[in-house]
Order: sequence, then structure tokens, then C-alpha cells
Amino acid sequence: MNIEDYFARISYDGPQDKLDLETLAAIFLCHIRAVPFENLSIHCDEPIMLELEAIYDKIVKRNRGGWCLENNQLLFWAFQMMGYEVSLLGSCSYDPITETYNESLNHLILKVVIGGHIYIVDGGFGVACQMWQPMELVSGKDQPQSPGIFRFTEADGVWYFDKLKRKRCKADPGNRSLYFDVPEDVSCKNIFSFTLQPRTIEEFQPAHVYYQTHPDSFFKKKSICSLQTTSGFQALIGWTFTEMKYNYKDNMDLVERTTLTDQEVENILLERFSIRLDKKFVPINIKKGFGISGLDS
Repeated sequence: MNIEDYFARISYDGPQDKLDLETLAAIFLCHIRAVPFENLSIHCDEPIMLELEAIYDKIVKRNRGGWCLENNQLLFWAFQMMGYEVSLLGSCSYDPITETYNESLNHLILKVVIGGHIYIVDGGFGVACQMWQPMELVSGKDQPQSPGIFRFTEADGVWYFDKLKRKRCKADPGNRSLYFDVPEDVSCKNIFSFTLQPRTIEEFQPAHVYYQTHPDSFFKKKSICSLQTTSGFQALIGWTFTEMKYNYKDNMDLVERTTLTDQEVENILLERFSIRLDKKFVPINIKKGFGISGLDS
């Protein structure tokens, strides 16, 4: 594994010897704009591997993306190689259907310490809940970013990560007009909870197996490929291609959705995500809840 090849993969050409927040943020932003959040292997009848070497081969050499266990493990390796003080943390995603946090670890995040300050880095949540910058671990502090206002709160040693929603306007592909009369809950969206207990990647093996194999798994019910852009994100969920433009006007995001044919799905993956799959891909989108991706069903 070669870190220079990783930097080439994410188009990062900045300094590598400055272990400061600015460098960390620059690498992180390059990563989320180059490496998709995706679970396409599940729907190509391919196993997703947990080992770092396999993840490096998939993302760096084969120009694919991955979910949190892949994206954040690769970021962990890169930051560690550079000399950052970085560790793995485990989090529990929020389920809006049951209105509870998962009881077991099912989402990998990173803790980075710079100058005595703790920052949380998560390059593997995707779509609308994807942070764009490392976030300082301070309870109750609003931290505005292009995707919205994120916030941590702490209670009895447990940290909670959430986002204040913005209103959305939607484009009508039928007549190319916009409509704003869709009610939108702009209350706080719970995303995940976590503690500062260091974790090993082996602790995520149960979640790794469950999400690939269990029929109730969110990732078995939805084929997902999303990528952050300079103005928002683009996502392919099943046959639906979505483009989001953040803060389009008046604290409102613009959403445009298009339903594709099977052939158009394959073309979009190549043209918009630079992904060419080796095996037959079968799109799926069983609409139930938000799962851990944070995208509307």
C-alpha cells in the first residue's frame, strides 16, 4: 500500500508534513469528493471485505467506493501513516422508525487529536448527513457547514451527533419548474451516538456480516452510491438519481430526482461516479425509513 497512490486517487496535492487541522480538513474533503459512499458489491453478489489491504485495493486500485468500515478505515490508515494521533471509535446509528439508537456498534468513526483538541472525522455516512469538515468535539456548539448545522451534545459520557435540517424545494422534471409547497420538518435530525472508548476493527465484524447478509438489513434493501460535490451531493438509490444543491436560496436546499432505466443506471455509475462494475448489478430500493444513510426514502 502506497500513500502517494492514495493521494493521487483522491486528487490531493497539498502538504504532507504539516500535521495541522488545515491539512487534515483538506485531505478529508478530497476524499469525500472522490470516493463514493456505496454498497454496490452486495447487489453484484460480491463480498465486502473488512481487511485493510482489500479495502485499499478496491478503493485506490479499482476506483470504487465503500461504506463506513471501508472509507473510514482507509482514512485511518492514511492519517496514521502521516503521523496524526488518530484512533477508531464505534457509534450507534439512530433509527427514526423505532426512535432509538442501535444497541450495538454499527458505524465506524475516527477521533483525531491536534494540539490538545479532539476532532471527529466521519467519511462514511454519505448523502445528506455527510459532514464536510472535521468537527471539534465540543458539547452544545453549533458547527455550521455547507450541508447544514451539525452539533454534538454529551450526557453521562455518551455523545450524540445531530444535524439541523433545512427546508427543501424540489424540481418537477415534467415541466422544469420548482415547487415549494412540500412541508418539511426542520427539527433536529439525530444521526448517531458514541463514546470515546477506543475500538478495534474486529469489533465491527458482527455489523459487517449483518449488513451484507441479513434480509432486514438496510443495505440489502437499497443499492446506494453517493458522492459529495462542490455544491451538494449526487446519489443513485435503486433506479433514482438525486442531485442536491445545498443552500439554493433562503436557507433552502434544491432537490432534483430522475428515475432511470437499467441501462441508464449503468451509464450514470460510469459517467457521474467513475465506477465500472465487474459483475452484473441488480438495483433495488425497498422503501422503508431512512436507515443509517440519512437519505429520505
